[in-house]
Amino acid sequence: MATDNATAAGNDAIFSLEQMRGAYEHRALWLHYLAEKAVEDGENGPLHQAILKCGLYHADVRFAPFTSMDDFDEVFQSEPAKSVFEMETIEKDKDTLSIDFHYCPLVEAWKKLGLPQDEISALCDIAMDGDRGIIEGLGCLKFDLPKTIANGDDVCQIRITRK
Repeated sequence: MATDNATAAGNDAIFSLEQMRGAYEHRALWLHYLAEKAVEDGENGPLHQAILKCGLYHADVRFAPFTSMDDFDEVFQSEPAKSVFEMETIEKDKDTLSIDFHYCPLVEAWKKLGLPQDEISALCDIAMDGDRGIIEGLGCLKFDLPKTIANGDDVCQIRITRK
């Protein structure tokens, strides 16, 4: 399922899977420390808004216009993310894209910090606003997340369907 090496987008350099996972774990630490500060200040709503805005940006820059589920999937499951998250396509047709993620480097980073399950789940929910923003920005798709590794499930199930 996962490969030993992944090519960095727009670069000829080859990075190991562990190096790429380390980069995602580093991103997870940023989010944790930002969220920790937001909670100290009394609100983490701006974090949700900022990550959603990032997703909306990617909807315009990387995914728009939506032409087909195949074209969307080609970008969504591009390397190195496909290998890093151990993505498995469960179902794909013109109206549906179902992907299971078998690994999450963000969750692994939060576990290494010793964060409690409820905090890991909350951080995951914030991080998933990026994907929610992509879907919202395209306007013609619906996003469901029935299971997450952050909540203790064995996989993250991302389900994308046409409205």
